Amino acid sequence: MTLSDPVRVFDDSPAVVGLDPALLAALRRAATDAGIEFVVNSGRRSAEYQAELYRAAVSKYGSEAEAARWVATPGTSAHVSGDAVDIGPAEARAWLSEHGAAYGLCQIYRNEPWHFELRPEAARHGCPPMYPDPTHDPRMR
Repeated sequence: MTLSDPVRVFDDSPAVVGLDPALLAALRRAATDAGIEFVVNSGRRSAEYQAELYRAAVSKYGSEAEAARWVATPGTSAHVSGDAVDIGPAEARAWLSEHGAAYGLCQIYRNEPWHFELRPEAARHGCPPMYPDPTHDPRMR
């Protein structure tokens, strides 16, 4: 869910503890090593909430095609499965952008610098190239 109040990666909010355990463990290790506060702006979401976000995006952007650049459907969203997390503030995102691969934490979309997913192989091989936006991600089709 998208959170109105800041939630730290060490909190036991459903949006945090609902994340995939390996993703959450990597995120907590990174936050500890970074020595700066990592805030979860959005973590695990229900399918119902994801559908609400998608409908709002269609309304805002005027079409499903344009909305898909920013919000996934409930059936394709990595947030619904607990496999994605949106991180703030900017300092934490910048740290993860530079050091996240060592923890398997990778930015996936160039247009969403806050969105991170676990790619365990990144610790050895680096993060894969980012997609320009979710419409280029084959998982979104």
